[in-house]
Amino acid sequence: MAHSITAAVQQIKDELHEHLTPADIYAACQAAGHQWRERVLDPALTVHALLLQLLHGTAMAGVSRLTGVVFSASAYCQALQRLPVAVLRRLLHDRVQRQRQKTTVHAMWHSHRVFFVDGSSCSMADKPKLQRHFGQPTEQKAGCGFPTAHLLAMFDAYSGMLVEVLMSTWRMHDMTRVHELHPHLQAGDVLVGDRAFGTYTHLALLLRRGVHAVFRVHQCRKVSFRQQQHDWGGVTWPVKLGHQDQLTIWRKTGVAARTMSRAAYDALPEMLVVRELRYRIRRRGYRTRTVTLVTTLLDAERYPQAELADLYYRRWQAEVNLRDLKDTLGLRVLRAQTVAGVEREVLALALLYNLLCAVRTVIAVHLETEPVRVSVIDVVRLLCFGLDRVVDATIVINPDRPGRVQPRVVKRRPLGYSRMTRPREALKRELLENGWGVT
Repeated sequence: MAHSITAAVQQIKDELHEHLTPADIYAACQAAGHQWRERVLDPALTVHALLLQLLHGTAMAGVSRLTGVVFSASAYCQALQRLPVAVLRRLLHDRVQRQRQKTTVHAMWHSHRVFFVDGSSCSMADKPKLQRHFGQPTEQKAGCGFPTAHLLAMFDAYSGMLVEVLMSTWRMHDMTRVHELHPHLQAGDVLVGDRAFGTYTHLALLLRRGVHAVFRVHQCRKVSFRQQQHDWGGVTWPVKLGHQDQLTIWRKTGVAARTMSRAAYDALPEMLVVRELRYRIRRRGYRTRTVTLVTTLLDAERYPQAELADLYYRRWQAEVNLRDLKDTLGLRVLRAQTVAGVEREVLALALLYNLLCAVRTVIAVHLETEPVRVSVIDVVRLLCFGLDRVVDATIVINPDRPGRVQPRVVKRRPLGYSRMTRPREALKRELLENGWGVT
C-alpha cells in the first residue's frame, strides 16, 4: 500500500506540473486573440493566482502570500479584469481533452464513453448589472433577492471531470443550450440525463452525431406497454423485447422547438425508432417507485434492462459532482460583481475542479478503486497542505453505500431574524423615521 501511494504521489506531482504550465496559458491567450505586455501579473501568474485563491478560499488581499510574489490586491483585481473569459474557456477545453486521453482505457461502459448532463444554478452579489443580465427567481421580491444564473454542466461519468459548463440567465431552460454540449461528444458516446432532456428533438440531434442517449421519459409523454399493435413498414409496432421493454416509433410533431429554427427542425427525420423500458424501485425510503426510460441503445441482449437501470441510477453522481462544486469549492455563491467576472469565476472553478479530478483519478488507479469514491475535500486538503505529506496520511475513500437513504431536511436552526420582504433602503428609512437610527 505504501509503495502504491508513493508512486501515486510522484504521478500526482507530474500531473500538477503538466496541468497548467505557463506555455499552455500563453498558447490559450494567443488562440483567443489576447495580447499582453510583460509585467509582474502576466496571464500565467494571474491564472495561477486565481486558482490558488479559489482553492484556499481567501480574499484578494491574501493572494500575494499564496503565490510568493509581491503585488497589491488592486493590481490583482486589474489583472483579472484584463484576462478574457475566452482564455479560461480555451484552457478548460484543452485540459479536458488531455485528461480524457489518459483515462479512456478505464472509462468505458460496454465500449462506450458515458457522460452525465444536468442543470443547476448559482447565486451572486446583488448588483444592478448582474440583476439586469441574469435576473432572479420570481418568488423573490424586487430588492429582496439576489441575481441567480442557470448552469448547464456535462460530466465524465468515470472521473467526474467537468467537460463543459454553460452559464445563462435564470429563466433559461436546460434544453435551450444543450446542443452546445454536443460538439464535445463523439460517435459511440452515451449521454445520460433526467427527464428534461428526453425529447424527440434532442434524441434526433444526438443520433445525427452517432451519439446514444439514456434519458428519463418526459412527464408529458404517455408511455403504454399495452398499446394496440399496428403494422408499419412490414414490422409490427411496438416490438416487445421483454417485460415492460419495447421498441417503438416516435414521430415528429408539426411544432418546432423554440430552441431551434424552423429550417433546422424540418431537417430532422420524420420518425425515430427508440427503446422504452420501465422498472420498479423496491428500495424502502425512495421517493420514486417507477422509472420509465427512453434510449437509442436498441439491442436488448447487449444492453439488458437491468444494466440500463443501473446506468441511470449512476446519473445521481452528477448531483454529487455539483454539490462538490457548490459546497466544497464555493460555486453556490460567487464573489465577482460583474458579468464577465462571474463567468471568469465559474470557468476558474471548473479548471480547479478538473485539477482535483485529475489528482483523485491517479490515486484511484493506484488504489484500484473508482475515482468518484476518492474524497474531493480530502484532495483539497492534500493540495492546500502539501502533497509530500500524502505518504504518511490516510487517503479518504468514501465507502460504497448503495441504497443509502437520507431525509432532505436541515437540522440546524437559522438565526431568529425576520426575512427581508422589502428593499433594504425602505427598511432603513423606516428605522430613521421611527428614531431607531439615532444614537
